[in-house]
Amino acid sequence: MSFLQWMSAISLAGVSLMAIADDDSGITPYRPSVSSPAQLPLAGQVELEMGLLSSKQGDSRRDSLPYQLKLAFNPQWGILIGGEAAVSARDDSGNRARGLGDTTLVLKRAFLIDDSRALGLEFGIKVPTAKDTIGSGKADYSINGIYSQDIGKVHMDANLNFVHLGIADPDTSSTQTGLSASFSTPISEKWSATAELSGTRRSGTDSTSQLLLALAYSPSHKMTIDFGVAKGLNTASPDLSLFTGIVLPLAKLW
Repeated sequence: MSFLQWMSAISLAGVSLMAIADDDSGITPYRPSVSSPAQLPLAGQVELEMGLLSSKQGDSRRDSLPYQLKLAFNPQWGILIGGEAAVSARDDSGNRARGLGDTTLVLKRAFLIDDSRALGLEFGIKVPTAKDTIGSGKADYSINGIYSQDIGKVHMDANLNFVHLGIADPDTSSTQTGLSASFSTPISEKWSATAELSGTRRSGTDSTSQLLLALAYSPSHKMTIDFGVAKGLNTASPDLSLFTGIVLPLAKLW
């Protein structure tokens, strides 16, 4: 499916699903940044995030359809289920692999300090649902600490996470550290902008770092469409990533 066909499909799906959701329910977008906010969505509301991601590094290329389902039980606890609905990857030798990506399950705890500040913890497991030519074939375990704050009109999300990899090359660590900081601000009634720096570090391998820039358009409080670019800041990071996606409510369970 081409870029325009995919965007048309998810936009039409969004219009249909918005009619199903409660009129008073807003959304809490987590995409498009790497950083997660500490806050949870509205309790009882199932939210869907889906998109298109295309990354290039040297002669290799990876295209995928990421998704995430979010449900908060209350303002403090919630679950996230995400992954890649489809992946098409080509390595430096031109070999191509297609199929389902891995699946991530996350239990999230939010600590609301006041109206402008919050802390969060995410406990996650990556289930190896992808074949070995796309994923690692092993489960990964993660913990992510979050600090979110409104600074005037700017919203900041800072994340520090640790991932225990199910498989690692010899002479490399199985623990990866990630750090990211995202800043977003409204630029008009329906438009907002996001800038983010992020990176990872693991002993025995080169560290990664990238700069992400994105715009988001919200035609209503029940839909947000985003698009942007991420640029690798060193040779260990993808040269360039292009993405777009949508966030909308699926249903109000209670």
